[in-house]
Amino acid sequence: MLNIRTFPLGPLQTNCFLVSSQEKECLIFDPGEQGDQLIKEIRRLKLKPLAILLTHAHFDHIGAVDVVRDAFKIPVYIHKLEKNWLMDSTKNGSARYRELTLVEGKPADLLIEEEGPLDIGSFSCRIFHTPGHSPGSITYWFKEDGFAIVGDTLFQGSIGRTDLPYANHKDLISSIHNKLLTLPEHTICYPGHGNPTTPEEEMDSNPFLNGL
Repeated sequence: MLNIRTFPLGPLQTNCFLVSSQEKECLIFDPGEQGDQLIKEIRRLKLKPLAILLTHAHFDHIGAVDVVRDAFKIPVYIHKLEKNWLMDSTKNGSARYRELTLVEGKPADLLIEEEGPLDIGSFSCRIFHTPGHSPGSITYWFKEDGFAIVGDTLFQGSIGRTDLPYANHKDLISSIHNKLLTLPEHTICYPGHGNPTTPEEEMDSNPFLNGL
């Protein structure tokens, strides 16, 4: 059984997730800020990180990628459609917010090119391409443990923003309808911000999904 820990980081309180096994190996999802504190917590928990997995490359999800990657010497995974975003503050959005730090880091180590299974160490999940909020948004579904990490595609009672560059509302709704809402209804969906939800809850009460 996997353990999932949530760390809201940075001024936008972006959820970073540590998914760990009984053997103390872990995957790091979306280390957005406060890298030093995150590294300290991982070491306190005596976890062994294997990789950084990104749901997408907006600045609030990637701000601590390099410091965490360098600390543990682990690879970073990102969808191929956003392969340049880690280095480009215009694409990752940090250039739009002068009060925040520009995010211009190093490229990812591994590009996710298609949907399907992903195995890292003892971890097994399935990747869904869920574009709309951004072109390379990814959902990671851990079927056996009944949860998915969905990034900024779906929120409790809401959906991802599509008023940003490279976003597309039609694609977002299609991703939610054809990918996330087809997961088992009690799947716990961990979003990039806020509280977890389930497909069942969102089908019943999400005002943005009426008519689906």
